[in-house]
Amino acid sequence: MRQELLSLPKTLADDVAKNLVMVARLIDEDPEGAYGYSKVALRLASRVAAVREAAGFAAYANQKYGEALAEFRAARRMTGNVDLWPVMADCERGLGRPEKALDMAGAPEVNKLDKAGQVEMRLVAAGARRDMDQLDAAIVTLQSPELAAGSVQPWTARLRYAYADALLAAGREAEAREWFAKAVEADKDGSTDASDRLAELDGVEFVDALDENESDEVPESSTEDGDEE
Repeated sequence: MRQELLSLPKTLADDVAKNLVMVARLIDEDPEGAYGYSKVALRLASRVAAVREAAGFAAYANQKYGEALAEFRAARRMTGNVDLWPVMADCERGLGRPEKALDMAGAPEVNKLDKAGQVEMRLVAAGARRDMDQLDAAIVTLQSPELAAGSVQPWTARLRYAYADALLAAGREAEAREWFAKAVEADKDGSTDASDRLAELDGVEFVDALDENESDEVPESSTEDGDEE
């Protein structure tokens, strides 16, 4: 990104960089705020691929899938890079075109992705199958060496979670419980709610201690019948 910004005058590059930093800081907690900063960066430097990519992710976070897809396509044209292929396919899903996402999953570009990108593409393809009510096909799509591997990689928790969720949707509860448990083992940073899903399957209910205490308290102003003068 720094290398790309070197093509701009220094003052302009600094302004663009500040807006991109804010996009990165806000995109998870305040996607609308991130989107606003991305639009500023886009106005300042629309010919910089990193800016188009950041604008795409900000739009994607706000479920503006058509806009996100346009920005990702622009970034790809500028760089020739295929890294955005899976998220572009997911935008097609968001636009209600799962068949297009599946076409992209079978395209030659997928072979150029690194391992993380290929796993991401598999997740998108499985999601597209579910969009089309093809649950068995979604389950088969997720069955892969990466799913069966014993080592934990950055994608392991999400892959196991998606597999467990698909099994549950297909009514295979015992298998789903097993894979939610495996997802919990791999999810060290809490990127999924696998632990909650597992607890739900086990019939565990969580009670907010504060709410429970409040319900036990008797308002000071209340009185028993006949006590008022």
